[in-house]
Amino acid sequence: MASLSDYIESYLKLLLSSVPDEWVEIRRRDLAERFRCAPSQISYVLTTRFTIERGYVVESRRGGAGYIRIFRLGAAPGSDALEVVREAVGDAVDRKAADDLIVRLVDMGALSPQDAAFVRAAVHADDGDRRPELDGIVRARVLKATLLFVLTQPTTE
Repeated sequence: MASLSDYIESYLKLLLSSVPDEWVEIRRRDLAERFRCAPSQISYVLTTRFTIERGYVVESRRGGAGYIRIFRLGAAPGSDALEVVREAVGDAVDRKAADDLIVRLVDMGALSPQDAAFVRAAVHADDGDRRPELDGIVRARVLKATLLFVLTQPTTE
């Protein structure tokens, strides 16, 4: 069963997909009323699911005339997924940033859900089995190598 956060995220993504400008402006209070939740729940969804790693920028202004603007960053299908990987993965990457990148690539249509599961399993296979100071470095190398392999395979459609 989907959570309230999942419903709010889906609704916002639907709004974004319905506008040609790749951005949408909404009021936090209106969203909270629509989903019958506290405005803080809307803030939680925005800060955890609409991040730069996932391909979004969020501007927010609080108060009576406040607004939320969500911009999609070049994540349209057909964007160069390898370039997104090069930009997003440096010498080290934490677990959340790796997961967010995988979600972004699925949203772009560059990864299938099955490929995403494969990449996620490879990236997190040995978490905790080595020295903690090396986790981010090893994770970044495995993430880059796995994505390079998956993204350069010929499609079997």
